[in-house]
Amino acid sequence: MRKTIPSKIGYKEETMIPLEPLTLLKKNMAKILSYNVNGMRAALKKDWIDWLKSEDPDIVCIQETKAHPDQLDLSVFEDAGYHHYWYSAEKKGYSGVAILSKTKPDHVEYGCGIEKYDAEGRIIRADFGDFSVLSCYFPSGSSGDERQAFKMDFLADFNTYIEDLRKERPHLMISGDVNICHKEIDIHNPVSNKKSSGFLPEERQWVTDFLAMGYVDTFREFHREPHQYSWWTYRFGARKKNLGWRIDYHFVTETLKSQLKNADILSEAVHSDHCPISVELDIQL
Repeated sequence: MRKTIPSKIGYKEETMIPLEPLTLLKKNMAKILSYNVNGMRAALKKDWIDWLKSEDPDIVCIQETKAHPDQLDLSVFEDAGYHHYWYSAEKKGYSGVAILSKTKPDHVEYGCGIEKYDAEGRIIRADFGDFSVLSCYFPSGSSGDERQAFKMDFLADFNTYIEDLRKERPHLMISGDVNICHKEIDIHNPVSNKKSSGFLPEERQWVTDFLAMGYVDTFREFHREPHQYSWWTYRFGARKKNLGWRIDYHFVTETLKSQLKNADILSEAVHSDHCPISVELDIQL
């Protein structure tokens, strides 16, 4: 059921004279992060909350929480100023997505309505007026043929799901770990990885086709240079050598392209084998 959030009233200090509703106090620039934390409990032990406070985003889309809410001290997120929403996999210690937001959403939708994906906690959506943010964790196919087939099914079904959603919610931001490098510029060694899951021709074609449906890869709107990655294997000292893959994205619908102000990869954050990605857009939450 869609929830209606009442407007809040602020008061002038000392006189307690009511001010205008808080809509006048809201900034128009929203900073949104996406971060595959590879286990929220592990990330919290690495001072993740202090990092969050220093970055001060308006919204954070999280993937691979690997925890159910009852396994976390949720007060740390509230004390940092965030509403929090969790969609966990049925299997404990696996997958899971979440959204943190300073502004309380009008509505939160858990899952995509397809049981085999929802059982793995892969999609959560928050609506703010006519703008919606999705935190998504696309499957990996690296463990073998069965999971690669599952991944390809997910990609096809995601297109149907997102196009149906766009008819109702035309202003979308799709954030998360897509587990695909799109072009050779997005991976450290495209030749040796051409048969690797995450860089297969059919996966790369899916990204091309998805963008052609009317979506924007926000990072590439601002950055055309190579060697910009969001994930590194823990092996071989890959991160120190910057032998990475760019598999995390903020996609937006073309309707939001003119409101994009910046996008970046925050490679200095080291709570995970991924690093966070950021986007800023001219929108009021």
